[in-house]
Amino acid sequence: MTVTREKQTRTRLVQGPGMLLVWLYGVMSVGAVSRSIYQIATEFDRAPLAYALSAVAAAVYAFITYTLVRGGNTARRAALVCCAAELVGVLTVGTWTLLDPSAFPDATVWSDYGYGYIFIPVLLPVTGIWWLRRARAEAG
Repeated sequence: MTVTREKQTRTRLVQGPGMLLVWLYGVMSVGAVSRSIYQIATEFDRAPLAYALSAVAAAVYAFITYTLVRGGNTARRAALVCCAAELVGVLTVGTWTLLDPSAFPDATVWSDYGYGYIFIPVLLPVTGIWWLRRARAEAG
């Protein structure tokens, strides 16, 4: 019975809005990983802080994508913690880039709250937290 309940919980995370979240996090993972690899490999000395933060964002996106696809209570909790940490990161870096633009000679994924990505970086963790809390409530 535990296995069945676990499998049902996993299924719920990737249905409806959960599938859209997986898709968006997957796209953001590919974009952030590609961007950070290129920037770190070719121009790291120009803006090391910005490029390192983009790599952190890429790792967070990839981990959240994995946990959403994996499903289950443990993965859901890990994704919830990561989404909360992501939101703190976006808000911190977004505010930092507005208050001290000279610290960022080049933009990060989270600069200006994700302005360069149509604000998806600030909307994604909020939506993820909402979905994961809803999935937990449905799982009982």
